[in-house]
Amino acid sequence: MTFTDDDFKGIDPSQEDLMVITVNIDNFSIMKMLVDQGSSVDILYSKTFQRMKIPKEEMKSYNDQIFEFSRDRIGNRGSIELYTMFGEGRTSKTIKIRYSVIEANTSYNILLG
Repeated sequence: MTFTDDDFKGIDPSQEDLMVITVNIDNFSIMKMLVDQGSSVDILYSKTFQRMKIPKEEMKSYNDQIFEFSRDRIGNRGSIELYTMFGEGRTSKTIKIRYSVIEANTSYNILLG
């Protein structure tokens, strides 16, 4: 995934701000996806999962533990594989990503590690 200066809207590209993008997942436009290169897991927050109205039966059990920055264990509901589209038109790319569905209070809808 690459970005040019034209992709930055309202953000100074010379700053080291967090990267927040919009993606298309399962025909839903998901805003406020945080890209965190330091994360070892891709997270779909439970509130977002519920809004997408994906049947819970599509989620698989997930036994690995996930920890917050404070090293506290996060409530893990399972995992789900979803096709995620980055970009628009001919320059778009769609890949299948396995998201861990977790309970956490956050201002983001998804965290992409």
